[in-house]
Amino acid sequence: MPRPASHSPAPVRALLVLAIFAAALAAAGPLRAQESRGDASGELPERRRPAVGRCTLTGTVDAGSAAYLQDCVVDAEVAGYDALLVRIDTPGGALESTRAIVRSFLGAEVPVLVWVGPSGARAGSAGVFVTLAANAAGMAPGTNIGAAHPVVGPTGQDPEEAGGKAMGEKVLNDTIAFVESIAQQRGRNVEWAVKAVRESASVPAERAVELNVVDVVAPTEEAFLAAVDGRTVELPSGEVVLRTANARIVELEPSLGQRLVHWLANPSIAYLLFVLGGLGLAIELSNPGMIVPGLLGAICIILALVAFSALPVQAGAIALMLVGIGLIVAELFVASGLLGVGGMVLLVLGGVLLVDDVDFEWFVEPSFGISLGFLIPTVVVLGAGAVYLLVRAAEARTIPQLGGDVGLLGERGRALSAIGPGGGEVFVHGERWRAISVRPIAAGAPVAVRNVDGLTLTVEEIV
Repeated sequence: MPRPASHSPAPVRALLVLAIFAAALAAAGPLRAQESRGDASGELPERRRPAVGRCTLTGTVDAGSAAYLQDCVVDAEVAGYDALLVRIDTPGGALESTRAIVRSFLGAEVPVLVWVGPSGARAGSAGVFVTLAANAAGMAPGTNIGAAHPVVGPTGQDPEEAGGKAMGEKVLNDTIAFVESIAQQRGRNVEWAVKAVRESASVPAERAVELNVVDVVAPTEEAFLAAVDGRTVELPSGEVVLRTANARIVELEPSLGQRLVHWLANPSIAYLLFVLGGLGLAIELSNPGMIVPGLLGAICIILALVAFSALPVQAGAIALMLVGIGLIVAELFVASGLLGVGGMVLLVLGGVLLVDDVDFEWFVEPSFGISLGFLIPTVVVLGAGAVYLLVRAAEARTIPQLGGDVGLLGERGRALSAIGPGGGEVFVHGERWRAISVRPIAAGAPVAVRNVDGLTLTVEEIV
């Protein structure tokens, strides 16, 4: 007997499933072919917009700025940025800090791009090494790079003049070897790099491109990123093609500690803090109990010591400033005029000599130091202000005391009861007091205080 018709749909369902699956495969085939045709024609889906981290080196190269740039490299690597952009405007700085930055740039697993700008900026002295260490470098019009001969101190002495022939040759040869290794690794003009160190060669932006010191001249950061887009650069892990055109720029901020160290590593700031701190402490010691000058002075001295630890300073210059502060304070008691002027002269001289002129660990342009244009007005203003505060403090000492037992002498009041040698009561200074008097005083009579003995007042009647 044939099977019931009700069981016949099962094979039909199987055939339908196979038909649907085959249709899906047929539809997927054209789609994949369509994508392949799109690849062949260059019509790729929209690419992710590149992201570039940016950090800024302005002022001296010091421990604070070195730590900041090293952190920037690490942050850019961790975040997976397409590149790290470093904007530079520096006169130079500490040699060890420069080496730390260069090591970080040469070992970075993210392309490091250095742009000297904006117009008017410079990559002086230590800035030459930082720029050469970049994978790609550019400069804004009106900028310059160079003057990397090792000099020391605010007067720009040659190391040989400051420390003898042997020391001069040692510093010069070491610096030349340093810059040669950087230029060779980055494929830049080794001959010019050596010349910049040996002869203080310095060139503007356009000439720097011609000499293969930097790659491009670009007026803005965006123009620089667009100009280097598509270049192939070498990283420790291999070659990478730069994707920086129309990049999203992400600012990488320094930490508070790095900002503070970099701010303090400025001779003018360090000098100002030390002088202010010394004057504040001198005012407090001359007039104990004022508290505010002493507290502010202590804070300024601590900050100045932190700054001195990050700068090449001379102990003799600090001693001159201390003597100058002492003379200004002594002027209050002598009032000759000569001590105050002498103190100001010593403060100026100490500022001029503050930066150590035989410290070979710093690599800066000769302009690094404290200028007379800053020193003289600062010393005059601070000296005059200190004398004014000292004079006002001295005047305060001559004001009659209004508190305590002495403050009651001469105070007037009213007899609350009859007063005689045996005693009585008076109302003085808003308070009720026990009082005695040589002569009898009637209740209600006006009285004046002539002596204070513990809680007993000696009064007399005011006629």
